[in-house]
Amino acid sequence: MAGTNNCPNLTSPLENQKTISLNSLILTLFTLVLATLPARSQEEERWIIGKMNTPIVFDGKPGEAAWDHLEPFPMISHMPMFGKPPSEKSVIRMGYDDQFVYVGGLLYVSDPSYIQALGKKRDMETMSSDFFLLSFDTYNDKENSLLFATNPLGLRWDAAVSNDGTMNMDQMPVNMDWNTFWEVKSSYDDQGWYVEMQIPISSLRFQDIDGKTVMGLSVFRWIPAKDEGDIFPATSNQWGQTSYLKPSLYQEVVFEDLSPKKPLYITPYILTSFQQKNELNDAETAYDFGQDFIFEPGLDVKYGINPNTVLDLTINTDFAQVEADDQQFNLTRFSLFFPEKRKFFLERSSIFDFSLGGQNNLFYSRRIGLHEGEPVRIWGGARLNSRINNWDIGLMNLQTASFEDLPSENFGAFRVKKRVFNENSYLGGMLTSRLGVDGSYNIGYGIDGVIRVFGDDYLTIRLAQTLQDSAENNPLSLNPSSFTVDWERRKQEGLSYSAGFTYSGTDFNPGIGFEMIDDFIATAPELRYTWISPEESWLQSHYIRLFNYVFFRLPDYSLMMYNLEPTWSFSSKNSWMGSVGLVYRIDQLVEDFELADPVIVPVGSYEYLSTKLMLTTPVTSAFYAIFMFEGGGYFDGYSLSPSVQPKWNLGASVELGGIYRIDLIRFPDRNQSLNNHIAGLRALYMFSTKLSLSAFVQYNSAINKVISNVRFRYNPKEGTDLYVVFNEGRNTWLDREVPHLPVYDQRNITVKFSYTFEVQR
Repeated sequence: MAGTNNCPNLTSPLENQKTISLNSLILTLFTLVLATLPARSQEEERWIIGKMNTPIVFDGKPGEAAWDHLEPFPMISHMPMFGKPPSEKSVIRMGYDDQFVYVGGLLYVSDPSYIQALGKKRDMETMSSDFFLLSFDTYNDKENSLLFATNPLGLRWDAAVSNDGTMNMDQMPVNMDWNTFWEVKSSYDDQGWYVEMQIPISSLRFQDIDGKTVMGLSVFRWIPAKDEGDIFPATSNQWGQTSYLKPSLYQEVVFEDLSPKKPLYITPYILTSFQQKNELNDAETAYDFGQDFIFEPGLDVKYGINPNTVLDLTINTDFAQVEADDQQFNLTRFSLFFPEKRKFFLERSSIFDFSLGGQNNLFYSRRIGLHEGEPVRIWGGARLNSRINNWDIGLMNLQTASFEDLPSENFGAFRVKKRVFNENSYLGGMLTSRLGVDGSYNIGYGIDGVIRVFGDDYLTIRLAQTLQDSAENNPLSLNPSSFTVDWERRKQEGLSYSAGFTYSGTDFNPGIGFEMIDDFIATAPELRYTWISPEESWLQSHYIRLFNYVFFRLPDYSLMMYNLEPTWSFSSKNSWMGSVGLVYRIDQLVEDFELADPVIVPVGSYEYLSTKLMLTTPVTSAFYAIFMFEGGGYFDGYSLSPSVQPKWNLGASVELGGIYRIDLIRFPDRNQSLNNHIAGLRALYMFSTKLSLSAFVQYNSAINKVISNVRFRYNPKEGTDLYVVFNEGRNTWLDREVPHLPVYDQRNITVKFSYTFEVQR
């Protein structure tokens, strides 16, 4: 978050000239882009999805006559070699009736041993198991899609794809926590495995134009025993590991006369919790023990206004069932980013994305209902998502209770995007607000555009400003402003590149946004060359990458940090992956950088060299591991940071996973050192696709604490859940402070039950 500037904001004539010049530059860029934009491409041949003429028996065996008149999708090999005939036969068909879209798959194998059936838990995703995945670009916007996947055991896994499946800062463009209403059944025998999906039309947001609905569609079959992925439509793997998740490459399909019901989902919940806490008394001489029993009701409502508009309402919102965040130890001057996991914020969350470069964003939903990792009560709120012609509209408003030194606050966000010029481009705007009952306020607003200029080249321009009660708030100044200009080539085969420029002013402070660092000017060019290997090679692909960024400090434009990273990365046809790279770094500190008391890095200029290594054993195996190492120079000393993340599927019902990372920091000249350990263990037992027990126990020596999260979940159908959750924060070094710390800070056991009533209208 940007710091508050208490000094008067005296804008000089020179600054005004800079502002005018900047505005002229942005206007000129837009004008040049408009002059070179390609005409909208002609429509490709569309696939007609047929109606089901007779009912089916929904049993995971699509063998009825009702399927016979539906044309199967022609599959082709996607990986390891694109364009070859699949080694195994797949017969996949799609149809629909007045209520559901149906998908049937006959996924044959030539040898029964090829079937790997691992995992039953809702939303469990593993490359170690066979799976079948269906992707719908429901608005045919060439940018976003919904995924529905299953395996031979019939688990349900769904997710949402954004940004045309393009990786950003090595982050997957897939939101694994998105859920909706649908059903699936699977079965298998010696000949193969079989699947039937039943997706309510009301679960798909779409537009009907003159009785026709056009969507993008892709289907994908994964065969881990052969490291083979088969796909429809024919899609090359030249865009990297997310090539099969690019909505811009999906097949356009047509549904005629879709007539969904407009359901009203009403989901009340009841929560009971027994809590124990040890808190420092006012005199700071001892810890007082307290316990409390909580009983609370709440309500969520999902109202389908029409097929392309949905309204979510929430009252007394609680997220007690959400899994704990992964522990991290920060060795950088960047703020740590944690992903959103709470269901209310996830449906079409990409609408509210207003990236300011990297993970910086004008809107970051974890600012709502959380404060320094502690939950803040949300009294209630509303969320609206809509698509009207080529317009995407998102609206959100929530009210939180007071918490410690925070007043009760109202959070608002309004987002609009319009597809322009071509099917892969948009212009948009956003407005955010954070209003406290004590009179405090923070307003953010901005305009943005992502424009496909030609081929795989995209131009991104974003301009934002903030206003707040403690700032000068001069909209003609650069101080409360942020802007980003980025040009990138998204295709990964051959030469790809990006060049970005970001400015974040000294008074820019997105009250419900996220900034990894503030008050800076940065550039971040990147060059990459990727080779797709021939069939006879053991490599699937490999690339060399030169990534470079430089930050300058505001307001004096002095160097803050410089980073240069040459890297070579590879992936093999049998699913090994790895990389090796060097990091050349310059850091200039104008204030002491505290790693952990009493270890600090003093003010000064530092230049050092380090290395990064990564190796992943085949993820198609029941047991695999990720090994990482970072080490070398670190300011005026050195650091060594090895880590390992193993995962082991013990048959269909048990999964074990873990992480261990140690950071060894040494400053010999100053006789300072630091050792930090992060260890975690995950255990999952799946009684069935509806019943599971999981545990996640973490130790972080930076805070000398063991954090435990144990969850029992019964999920008989979407919208109905019973959770029993145990949480505990246990101290491991009690006498490090005076008075001595208690054995545990807090512990609680929570039971939450929710049931969804569906009202058809």
